[in-house]
Amino acid sequence: QVQLVESGGGLVQAGGSRRLSCAASGRTFSNFLMGWFRQAPGKEREFVAAISRIGVNTYYADSVKGRFTISRDNAKNTLYLQMNSLKPEDTAVYYCAASTVVVITATPANYAYWGQGTQVTVSS
Repeated sequence: QVQLVESGGGLVQAGGSRRLSCAASGRTFSNFLMGWFRQAPGKEREFVAAISRIGVNTYYADSVKGRFTISRDNAKNTLYLQMNSLKPEDTAVYYCAASTVVVITATPANYAYWGQGTQVTVSS
């Protein structure tokens, strides 16, 4: 069992930046592959980015590649998502998630643990 708490959401202007954090507690953080997902109103939850257990490998959705950076600090049990050049279409609730799967995956069903989400709103 691992508990996840996101923070860092808020209102930001288009073109701006925001850094999300996800604090983990419970089981050993480095045992989990971690991911960020988002869900906009009326839309399905979609994959944003994922990072391997020790942070060597990362994977991004095409829609955020080159603008977002996922990272983790296993000593601090924390996952991050640095978001730059934000667009109105990035507006969503952002969730962090933990998976025991070994290979990086973008499939929500492969993530057993989820945070409560943090709202990011990008104004035009």
